[in-house]
Amino acid sequence: MKNRFHNPVYLLFAIATATTGCANLAPNSTAPEIAVGIPAAFDRNEADGPYQSSRWWTGFEDPVLNRLLDEALVKNLDLAEASARLRAAEARARISRSGLFPQVNAGLNSSYSDSPTAGTSFGSFPGATAGRLQNETYSSSLAFSYELDIWGKLRNDARAGRADAVAAAADLHAVRLAVLAESITSYFDIVDARHQIALTTKMIDVLGDRVEQSEDRYRRGLITSFELYQVRQDFRNVQASLPQRESQLAATEGQLAVLVGRYSSNMQELLGKTLTPKLIFEPVPAGLPIDLLIQRPDVFAESQRLESARYNLGARRAERFPSLSLSAGTGSQAGNPADVLNIFDNWVLNLGAGLTAPLFQGGRIRANIEVADAQYAQQTAVYARTVLTAYQEVETAIERYEEERQRYRFLFSQLEEAQATAALQSRRFANGVGSYVDYLDALRAQYQVQSALSSAARDVALARLGVHRALGGSWDNVPRAPDIMAAPPSMQGEE
Repeated sequence: MKNRFHNPVYLLFAIATATTGCANLAPNSTAPEIAVGIPAAFDRNEADGPYQSSRWWTGFEDPVLNRLLDEALVKNLDLAEASARLRAAEARARISRSGLFPQVNAGLNSSYSDSPTAGTSFGSFPGATAGRLQNETYSSSLAFSYELDIWGKLRNDARAGRADAVAAAADLHAVRLAVLAESITSYFDIVDARHQIALTTKMIDVLGDRVEQSEDRYRRGLITSFELYQVRQDFRNVQASLPQRESQLAATEGQLAVLVGRYSSNMQELLGKTLTPKLIFEPVPAGLPIDLLIQRPDVFAESQRLESARYNLGARRAERFPSLSLSAGTGSQAGNPADVLNIFDNWVLNLGAGLTAPLFQGGRIRANIEVADAQYAQQTAVYARTVLTAYQEVETAIERYEEERQRYRFLFSQLEEAQATAALQSRRFANGVGSYVDYLDALRAQYQVQSALSSAARDVALARLGVHRALGGSWDNVPRAPDIMAAPPSMQGEE
């Protein structure tokens, strides 16, 4: 029997495995200097230990907030959009990976021809009918085609697609953090707005009494018209602020409704009438700055896009070199349908190989390489800037949280003094040694401090939210970018 490897086509098929994957033209993976030189610790970090972030908002011990966030994570439309983008990115990754495998196609063909024999070199011969030539052909085929990835182009394209898909998964988590943060912000704005409306209503009552007392004192000549005017102006200013606060509350509830996928008219059943979140004053263990490279979804996403740009550059470089494609086809061919199934007697085999080398492309290949190289440099800068920004945001968030806690403590001490003053004026008036006006002024001052303290409580909660958001929030089941060349993926179910 003749040695088949004397045929160069068989020889090319035989060396396919040995030659595939011999080169990788992607640049070496190197982290930007900013990422390598990230500080070892945060300057204002007060708590030791790793960052633990799973459902940290439950520390507010507010079932309304917990229900609200659970619903936002299920019904938010931004999350639905980001999930769809992730599915599209994963599908594109599978498309880019498909070039690594042989393409297999099956076919069934039939043909019929009826042509005159006159004027041809055949003339009349047996089998021709009335000077015509009729022919029927039936065939089945199974065709394979495969491009040898000698220079790593297909592998780099596949790895770039996979890195983009992992970046899209990180983007989904970033959207999740944004939805949680915006929902928590809106919730505490609503809590503060309700407190402010209640305090404003009380202050209107107090100032109403104050106006009546001032009018009586003016009639008795105890105060000037200018003093009466100032009291009335204060009263009207506070009255005018009430509709504005109610409008702000309605707008904030509308924003929250959008975040949880509801209409604002259906928000009351979710919020209820009483909102009592517990404030948290303990410092947040921030962990190590190096952890931000994984914890922060935006940093992680940009690192994957950097990898994608690196692989893309390798794939574009590979386009300068020849590509080798192999093809094979087998099947059967006969003159009637029944004989097509007789594969042993009517089999057909075709083997082919093609070597294509780019000679002149009008500068297209070189321009593509320059584009990919510029994109790689651009993504390197983007990643470095994202790392630098992430570290600075954590430092700023920790600092702001400390300042807001100090501010709250100061206002709380003021409230104790204001309450003590109001209680003293109340006793003096009850004992007949103090005026009702002094009591009203003390009560108004107490409400003003309570109003400032309510806003300070909201700011403490949002500052703590800022720390968690800057650190990256919960980051469970971090998507990694596996080396898809480490083991051949299963072809089952691939189309």
